[in-house]
Amino acid sequence: MTDQIVATEPTHATLDQRVELDISGMTCAACAARIEKKLNKLPNVRATVNYATERAVVLGLEPTRAPEAVKAVEAAGYGARPVVEGREPDGYSDRVSMLRNRLLVAALLTVPLGDAAIVLALSPHLRFPGWQWVLIVAALPVVFWCAWPFHRAAWRNLRHGATSMDTLVSLGVLAAFGWSVVSTAIGAEDRDGFWLGYGVAPAGADTLYLEVAAAVTTFLLAGRYVEARSKRSARGILQALGRLAPTTVRLIRDGQEVMVPIGELRVGDRFLTKPGESIATDGTVMVGSSAVDTSMMTGEPLPREVGEGDGVLGGTISTSGALIVEATKVGAHTQLAQMAVLAEQAQARKASVQTLVDRVVSVFVPVVLVISAFTLAGWLVAGAGPRTAFSAALSVLIIACPCALGLATPTALMVGVGRGGQLGILIKGPEALEASGTIDTVVLDKTGTLTTGAMSVVAVVAASPVDVGGDWDLVAALERHFEHPVASAIVTHVGAAPLDVTSLETLPGQGAAGVVSRAGVEHAVLVGTRALLVGRGITIPVGIEPTSGSVSATGESGSGSTVENLGTVVHAAVDGRYLGSVELADAIKDSAAGAVAALRRLGLRTVLLTGDRAEVAHSVGQTVGVDQVIAEVLPVAKVQVIEQLQAEGRRVAMVGDGINDAAALATSNLGMAVVSGTDIAMKSADIILVRRDLAVVPAAIGLARRTLRTIRTNLVWAFAYNVAAIPLAAAGLLNPLIAGFAMSLSSIFVVTNSMRLRRFTP
Repeated sequence: MTDQIVATEPTHATLDQRVELDISGMTCAACAARIEKKLNKLPNVRATVNYATERAVVLGLEPTRAPEAVKAVEAAGYGARPVVEGREPDGYSDRVSMLRNRLLVAALLTVPLGDAAIVLALSPHLRFPGWQWVLIVAALPVVFWCAWPFHRAAWRNLRHGATSMDTLVSLGVLAAFGWSVVSTAIGAEDRDGFWLGYGVAPAGADTLYLEVAAAVTTFLLAGRYVEARSKRSARGILQALGRLAPTTVRLIRDGQEVMVPIGELRVGDRFLTKPGESIATDGTVMVGSSAVDTSMMTGEPLPREVGEGDGVLGGTISTSGALIVEATKVGAHTQLAQMAVLAEQAQARKASVQTLVDRVVSVFVPVVLVISAFTLAGWLVAGAGPRTAFSAALSVLIIACPCALGLATPTALMVGVGRGGQLGILIKGPEALEASGTIDTVVLDKTGTLTTGAMSVVAVVAASPVDVGGDWDLVAALERHFEHPVASAIVTHVGAAPLDVTSLETLPGQGAAGVVSRAGVEHAVLVGTRALLVGRGITIPVGIEPTSGSVSATGESGSGSTVENLGTVVHAAVDGRYLGSVELADAIKDSAAGAVAALRRLGLRTVLLTGDRAEVAHSVGQTVGVDQVIAEVLPVAKVQVIEQLQAEGRRVAMVGDGINDAAALATSNLGMAVVSGTDIAMKSADIILVRRDLAVVPAAIGLARRTLRTIRTNLVWAFAYNVAAIPLAAAGLLNPLIAGFAMSLSSIFVVTNSMRLRRFTP
């Protein structure tokens, strides 16, 4: 049989055949698209370029072929090098500082330069010999150093036959500065100026347009600075996920414990995890038992008891016992690594309002350049002098310079973020604003979002009235020696007396036992599951287990917060006599029901999505009033649920707080993380909710929608202004200085409209 080689499209399963590159030099989404197109020309690969994280992922390419991908990126006019974990991209950490420094210098020089240029141009009696050259020298730092990022990007695009917003900005700045130098050199003070509407400007008034060059540079640097900070935040989730995984592992070789780098671990190897340590990778427990904290992976508030034969996940924590685990998945195949991949892919799919601007500019810039060239040629053919022709062409460039377009998003974003900060809402980028305008479904995590995430005692039921106030202090004295959430809740509820405890015995998955001394008398105390007590010969009365919300024999019923109808029940015995039972639950936040009701009033469908047990989840869902409950799902399954809702045509907002929510937050159309959540969850989210009151969720959506409407208004105005003003400039009805004023007025409108967000009230 003849072997036939068939080229197939790479899939996400071929994670080992992939090359990741750090990309440098991108200035807009069009750059990412250009690089992606170049990489996809390589044979049998599929490439995606993430503009937010400045990283390219090439699937189907062996690491040994990484130089091919680097050359392809460089051929497109950008820089690239293979990703090395723990290393920042070239200059990445300095980029925000660089833009901030250039912005500060530009702003400090633009104000006095612009004032001086206008005053001296319109007031001949204030002029002094060589005043034009003094202003030209003062403008040099702004035009060439501050605006250098625009000039460099424009030159790179020009070399590859492309244009972008940088092209028009660079040309406008250089043309305004160049015209000022040429006009000063040839002399023009003997000619009358232009019509001001109330009279004619003095001679030489249109000699300098330095304030135009400086203002364009300053405004656009401000937008670029905000964008760079947003991109730095977007990259944080990938770094946080990487730091979560252990870097070393205690490998078991020939019966000996050997500490080795995590990269040396292979499927089938056995390794040791001590109490308090993170489990190195996904595997199966071979020896030992422990309570494993899986809250970052499943959302379960309680540690999960595991023993021989049970599966465990890398990144979870063994809290109470040592485990010998056999690795079943390593490296890129672990669930933690898959979460990182899902998060990056989801971020790459996100759109932003600025993407629309980039698309408009990609067409708008070449059109403006053509109009400017035709304006110059047209005036010359009509018999006008070079000065008049160049003045009209320059007016087209200046009036069409997309300063207002560049300000439309960042100014509204800055004001919206500032107002949000006052309300306990942090909006991280324009992606959130775009998504907020179209969402119709809100998915809510349970543990730590709708609930407090901390166990508390709901009810204590004593076996008899005699046991109401009696020996519970012995139980608390025993439990204070353990870090388990159940033990902590009992100690907090009862209060731990300073009693001596001896013969302490930990019973993994069952409970604890010990001898507690009180007033010189020793008492045998046993706390744990029903099976533990029954196995030790303790008789438990029928019906002794409480139900949530019932008042205990001691007259206490928890902390006063709304609680779930189902919880965890533990039993206690002292000296072989059954003492009673304690029910614990994760308390629902007081503001949860009101927040869900507010979301429904906004016309949004609410879904509870959790890794907790189905009966607990449905109980919580019924209490807070959500429309749908989806329970017992792992992080990857959460992503699948979000994607399924999106496949049904829904626009989904996800509210969560844990590492287990990170990938789902990134996959959703709008990710919202509560402040009590983990660092990685907040880095995955588009909006961070600082206030503890869940009413901040509908308030955040309202603010995001208002900010989005403001951005859209800004964009419509800016574009309509350019379209209307360009014909006037081409007809010679706008002098470059007037064009500069008009451009500034457009920018002032955009800024003023954005400032209205300061008055937003939920």
